[in-house]
Amino acid sequence: MVVQSMTNTDTADPGATAAQVAQLAAAGSEIVRITVNNRAAAARVAEIRDRVHDEHDCHVPLVGDFHYTGHTLLTEFPECARALAKYRINPGNVGRGARHDRNFATMVEVAIEHGRPVRIGVNAGSLDPELLDRLMDRNAQRAAPHSAEEVLREAMIDSALRSAEAAETLGLPAERIVISVKMSRLQDMVAVYRQLAARCAYPLHLGLTEAGMGSKGIVSTTAALGILLQEGIGDTVRASLTPEPGGDRSLEVKICLELLQSLGMRSFRPEVTACPGCGRTTSTLFQELAQRIEGRLDERMEVWKAQRPGAAELKVAVMGCIVNGPGESRAADIGISLPGTGEQPRAPVYVDGEKACTLEGATLADDFMAMVEDYVERRYPLEAGVPAR
Repeated sequence: MVVQSMTNTDTADPGATAAQVAQLAAAGSEIVRITVNNRAAAARVAEIRDRVHDEHDCHVPLVGDFHYTGHTLLTEFPECARALAKYRINPGNVGRGARHDRNFATMVEVAIEHGRPVRIGVNAGSLDPELLDRLMDRNAQRAAPHSAEEVLREAMIDSALRSAEAAETLGLPAERIVISVKMSRLQDMVAVYRQLAARCAYPLHLGLTEAGMGSKGIVSTTAALGILLQEGIGDTVRASLTPEPGGDRSLEVKICLELLQSLGMRSFRPEVTACPGCGRTTSTLFQELAQRIEGRLDERMEVWKAQRPGAAELKVAVMGCIVNGPGESRAADIGISLPGTGEQPRAPVYVDGEKACTLEGATLADDFMAMVEDYVERRYPLEAGVPAR
């Protein structure tokens, strides 16, 4: 399961775009898509690729996102076609009628020439209106017509599968074809991907498009993706969140990482279990310690992922009182149960299910983190040839 994201910089600005590509890759994006919407953008793609490599020491694959003019840009700027690792084609935005077929064929032929895969990305908001009208008219003739939502889903699947079949006919191998059918409403998105997965074997890219911003976008995205991923549907994922003005673009990457880790599909960082707090935990000590431990583990994981990648599987518990504290601490690889209101100011530490010691005093946080560091060094040996840091 591969995490991807997309820049929102002007691709004609190679410095800003390369910097954001590197930022997204550093956050955990394993594929980064960039808009290639005009000649100024296409002329800069190879430079962006070079800057990402040379200035940022980053080698994440770049995907070109094409709408309306992809057939022109890929042929006029062969260096752009070579620099990209994959092309995204929206079959609803490559023209109408015979022109649609010619433009689509041109893009696929460029992909074949350069040995590149293609994502056929159908979006509800840019679906071919002629196809949708044709299916709507056919549906109206049925004795028991389907709902408009059902016809829309069928139109999206039809567009995707017909396009994939056309690409194969042109000579693009099936293993170089990825499909997406993105919608903005959760139930529609889940339904259309379930139907598509049952009807083809192509890799599927998942995303709830135009998910929105803030908690609404995060909840809708994780709910939709979680349902499908739990059913074994999907090969790449993106959280299409609307960022706050000037906000952190890499938030969408972090959401995907957290989702995949929560589902037990991949591990990217040590997992910290911490209680929500209640009237027994009126002190903020356990909250502050949990925050400090999380931050420290994130910092150390930047080193461990090269030296001790198994540390991403680490389970740490930072609990706030005696009710669930000892039990959760025993269940973790290493855990600490801090004193709640009215309890003795002592914190037992458990390692691999056994009580190891009791910490107390002003250095408690540093002492516990030192124990975590020691545990990681003992449990996850250095990768061969990697110096310790």
